[in-house]
Amino acid sequence: MENTVTSQDGTTIAYTRVGHGPAVILVDGAMCHRASGPNPALAAELAGSHTVYTYDRRGRGGSGDTAPFAVEREIDDLAALIEAIGEPVFLYGISSGAALALAATAAGLPVTKVAVYEPPFVVDGTRAPMPHDYEERIRGFIAAGRPADAIRYFMRTGVGLPGIMVAMMRLMPGWSGMKAIAHTLAYDAAFVARFGQGKPLPEHEWDAVKVPALVIDGGKSPAWIRNGAADLARVLPDAAARTLDGQTHLVKARALAPVLKGFFA
Repeated sequence: MENTVTSQDGTTIAYTRVGHGPAVILVDGAMCHRASGPNPALAAELAGSHTVYTYDRRGRGGSGDTAPFAVEREIDDLAALIEAIGEPVFLYGISSGAALALAATAAGLPVTKVAVYEPPFVVDGTRAPMPHDYEERIRGFIAAGRPADAIRYFMRTGVGLPGIMVAMMRLMPGWSGMKAIAHTLAYDAAFVARFGQGKPLPEHEWDAVKVPALVIDGGKSPAWIRNGAADLARVLPDAAARTLDGQTHLVKARALAPVLKGFFA
């Protein structure tokens, strides 16, 4: 069942609730929302032990979008959802959604524990760093009415996919849907770009994350993203690290759910 809340700036945020038990909110990464992404499958796996909330980040799916964008607005969106839930929550974020989950927890939202999967942080030389103008370039493509170019730039420069794979994406059935939310790539970039410069993460960036944290990566993921996860676990005040054998960035819900259940227990 779809529900909505209203964020502080008047933006409507759409969400779905399933299951019974302590509340968990799942935060999507780039180009994902409730109708296209990994979190609905994960919600189904967790629903036997938790009340699970999936929501469309602003500018995606059933949610609205109010200009101008600021990272604080996405934190406000989570705050509005938690207020509607009416109790402190467990929070899980994947990829750029992991960075949002950490920022929301650091901002003091009533989060009991936070778990993240493979935030796209580049902390060493195992891959090329993100350009210093990465976010600006994406915004430029969107302003020029070139959403397809924004997606290609994100896939090649942000994700590091081979050019042939990116070229084939336009033939996929979901390409038009991707273009419809391409403008939100700039929102993701605002959360991750400064942590993609090939340098160790700032020592005190997340000191305000006082709750227990779990940083998860996949055993078959590229070295750069696994190294970023390890560095994040190092700098968080109270974090454990876990590697899921055989998993990649496209983590399977059945592999991830038992780890989250154990952590949130």
